[in-house]
Amino acid sequence: MKKLIFLLILTISCNNNIEIKPQVIAYYAGDEKSIDEFDLKGVDQIIYSFLHLKGNKLAIDDKKDSLTLLNVINKKKKYPKLKVLVSLGGWGGCETCSDIFSSKKARTEFAISTADIIESFNADGIDLDWEYPGISGFPGHSYKPEDRENFTDLIIQLRKYMKKDHILSFAAGASNRFFENSIEWDKVMPLVNNVNLMTYDFYGSGSTKTGHHTALSSNEFQNRSAESSIEALINLGVNPKQIFIGGAFYIKTFKNVENINNGLNQNAEWNRSYNQISFEDVRSNFNFYWDSLANSPYAYDSINKVFATFDDHKSIKLKSQYALDKKLGGIMFWQLMNDKKKNGLLSTMVKTIKP
Repeated sequence: MKKLIFLLILTISCNNNIEIKPQVIAYYAGDEKSIDEFDLKGVDQIIYSFLHLKGNKLAIDDKKDSLTLLNVINKKKKYPKLKVLVSLGGWGGCETCSDIFSSKKARTEFAISTADIIESFNADGIDLDWEYPGISGFPGHSYKPEDRENFTDLIIQLRKYMKKDHILSFAAGASNRFFENSIEWDKVMPLVNNVNLMTYDFYGSGSTKTGHHTALSSNEFQNRSAESSIEALINLGVNPKQIFIGGAFYIKTFKNVENINNGLNQNAEWNRSYNQISFEDVRSNFNFYWDSLANSPYAYDSINKVFATFDDHKSIKLKSQYALDKKLGGIMFWQLMNDKKKNGLLSTMVKTIKP
């Protein structure tokens, strides 16, 4: 086994030393036909979200999911450079992961089933979105300290059974709690192609104050940001070329926010989320602002006392430029169905990463 691990690390490490141009990765959680409405020029990967666990195996046993995945993969004919990955998990989608992946036998069976699905559908790899190994995530989902080591062996088994040129990545929470308890970075990163860092949801349904949920930089009251998270990963020894900064194609809002400092850093209650399209229905109520320290936009509706936090064209351009300046692997976002069909945030991302 030690020899196998050494060979796997050697192979992937050699691949990671190849000069790779910055890439754009899109998560897609839409239906079969909606993908046809988007211009995917400049998109390097689409991650179909999500497949699920059925017993010990990765499963796609729903006709709707099968047809959608097939049509997404069919886009490779129009966009020859496009890679399509399947994904496991998501928020609320990994209820049995901790228990299943506690077994060596189950990890092996999962890896074999994953390799089979990738090959049979002509996909290009898998992205693991287990939220989260070793720490609490979705309410009620089990977790245990051993998840951290089990995740490492899960990666080893996937590398053992997947083809060498297949892509293996995972989504990571952008928090010190995740960095310290969920991943054995020194063991995992040599075996994967990249980590998709979820530099969003810094504020959410559990927050009692307003702030930037997807800030690029930190400000005087908010330490968590994309920059601080990426710096923490680099300090853990992660190669910047394997790190993808995350963009949020959705808006979070908070209610009962007093009209002080345009609603920023004020006591609040969770309200709801919007995608880029649905926010158009209410945006006329808001005044829009820019936080030059956090490099992040925000908005405030003084009539209804609602605060909004999001990414816009300016912040996406800055995040994309940050990926270029810091020589990261590129930028990813959640998710394509939240974007406008034309002149959306994806267009700004592509224009900046691939001028």
